[in-house]
Amino acid sequence: MCNYCGCREFPVIGRLTAEHEAIANAAGSLRTAITSGTDDPLVRLDALLALLTPHTDTEEAGLFVELRAEGSLTEAVDKLCDEHDDIHGVLGAVDRAAPDWPAVLAALTRLHRHIDNEEHGLFPAAAIALPIPAWDRLTARQPSAA
Repeated sequence: MCNYCGCREFPVIGRLTAEHEAIANAAGSLRTAITSGTDDPLVRLDALLALLTPHTDTEEAGLFVELRAEGSLTEAVDKLCDEHDDIHGVLGAVDRAAPDWPAVLAALTRLHRHIDNEEHGLFPAAAIALPIPAWDRLTARQPSAA
């Protein structure tokens, strides 16, 4: 994860980055369960989806909306949304009776690359592109820390 540009100081990016770390860890656990057989991959898949689904919903309903409105990163946002659809499509459609683990492993590789693109591309660019009022709106929508 990036730690050089300061974009994590924006609360929404800090939150999304923390979620990326949890998602990457869950994806790693799923990969290990598939390749080593030491754990039930379906349980690990469910744990990953429980993190991934609300995360992408947050991105698409918050940061991505603001970036589309700003306009300069629309093409990148559209590509990332297509990747969300692709990854969720594979992971969410696993046949539990006969899982296609090679397809899941390939989706996990794409997920890793996707997170890297957001962390090192979109998030730093968003920190520069979005005006302060957009960040204020995003911050206001963040759940309060309990």
